[in-house]
Amino acid sequence: MTAPARNIHSVQQTLRHIPAVLKPEAERLPRRLGEGQHLFFESDPARFVYEVVSGVVRLTRLHKDGRRQVIAFGFPGDLVGLPSNGRHSTECDAVTAAEVVAHRCDPLGRPDRDPSLHSVVMAAALDEISMLQDHFLMLGRRLASEKVAAFLCLLLDRIGEAVGTYRMIRLPMNRSDIADYLGLTPETISRSITQFREAKIVALEDAHTMIVLDVSRLRDMAEGS
Repeated sequence: MTAPARNIHSVQQTLRHIPAVLKPEAERLPRRLGEGQHLFFESDPARFVYEVVSGVVRLTRLHKDGRRQVIAFGFPGDLVGLPSNGRHSTECDAVTAAEVVAHRCDPLGRPDRDPSLHSVVMAAALDEISMLQDHFLMLGRRLASEKVAAFLCLLLDRIGEAVGTYRMIRLPMNRSDIADYLGLTPETISRSITQFREAKIVALEDAHTMIVLDVSRLRDMAEGS
């Protein structure tokens, strides 16, 4: 795989598999979210970081004119809610019904008080920087179809399922979410997916289930080949 393809693959590789023994049970607080329910809001005090156990969450910010920008999606195994100056820099809500575990955390505190958690959070912070750089790379792609292909490759790597010789993506987010992540319009997202269908790169079982018929061509398209 070429270096740019690895960049696409690394988008949102924030953190995986926090050990269950990392914190005492009293400081590992499970929480269930219904679809659309908020986990935290921008500028809230950040007293916890959240491990996504199941479902998908959405990290967003609002522009001054009220337009929404989707910053990232949190998938099972990801850590979300890393603070900026002690506060959340985004808001977070559930795309689907989700379960998270809140880990009480002071990332700016003394590392020797909880070296295991401190190491985990620092690794997640470094990966989040990489994720943002990769998001900028995706936003900077020349063609809308390349952006959409890159996003589908991200989903393929994160939540793709084998179906015989093909791969299946269950899309937890809607076209508006994808548009707000890529800086496009929902209509452009739909046109790009139609283009992929006509080229027999993908097939749709329904509005939220996509079969990737030709993974290599999808990755080539994501790279502008």
